[in-house]
Amino acid sequence: MGKYGVIISFDDDKSSATFAPDSTHISLRMLLSHTSGHEYDWLNVLLGKWRASRNEEPWTGPTIEHKSAIPLVFTPGTGFAYGAGHDWAGKLVEKASGLSLDEFMRIRIWKPLGIENDITFWPNMKDNMKCRMADMSRLDQNGNPPAMDASDYDIMFGATDCIGGGGVYCSTKAYYTFLSAVLRRDPKLLTSRSHDELFRPQLNKECEQALNDYISLSPAHTNFLGQRIPASVRKTWSFAGLIAKEGQEGRFERGTAFWAGVANTVWFIDREAGICGTAFCQLLPPLHPPVLSLHEQFQRGVFEKAKGARVD
Repeated sequence: MGKYGVIISFDDDKSSATFAPDSTHISLRMLLSHTSGHEYDWLNVLLGKWRASRNEEPWTGPTIEHKSAIPLVFTPGTGFAYGAGHDWAGKLVEKASGLSLDEFMRIRIWKPLGIENDITFWPNMKDNMKCRMADMSRLDQNGNPPAMDASDYDIMFGATDCIGGGGVYCSTKAYYTFLSAVLRRDPKLLTSRSHDELFRPQLNKECEQALNDYISLSPAHTNFLGQRIPASVRKTWSFAGLIAKEGQEGRFERGTAFWAGVANTVWFIDREAGICGTAFCQLLPPLHPPVLSLHEQFQRGVFEKAKGARVD
């Protein structure tokens, strides 16, 4: 990671990129807060051109090295870009523990919560999960129905590694069990101090501004990263995910954590309101605005019920 330096420009006529050498140490904290300078190549025009100049497709190949050993887009620690930092962090866990990420998470997270039979990186190797896998569907190129079957879609694009940033398959019940354990600060998972650190904002002033600018960079960035949170609500990043620094009336309180996945799966943890939730679809294109709108209404409904229960 970072062996190419920072990509500066791309000459279309010569089909070649210009790089600035960089030897900045990349920390685990940078990887987990998307400040390492790594960005997914399918989100960045320069990286897309660089891939094409090498006759490569974005984010393909069996290993994290194949998918994500690409140029950086800024000097580590000076900005924000959504990339494969969690994938690389997963490789560090494997190196340090001597276990696959699947086995490590099974021992440390899934088994203590009693969900080890309903969650894995490799569902096709577990008969009890393989037979319950939901099919993927796809709307047309304009995002309109009717949805068509897309059961041959490989969301991991040929990965044989455990993809720490988004490679787990599980039931909704198992995932909600995990979310609710985090919400109630279950000591089976983390110490009290580590639970605090999980949600603590990790961005300095410069990187926080870069995050908010990044979300508004294009409609695609806003859809994929904005979680339908108003632009007026300041955002930051934690080890848990995106954090809203302010609340939104009727939807969430200050400090709520959010994130989502390619197949229009979303989750939130609102510690102030004492609620969490997840809504799973298996639908493409990723983070489709009408689907996100539906998820927002779900969150509002849960928030309203929680507030009503408090009043009662």
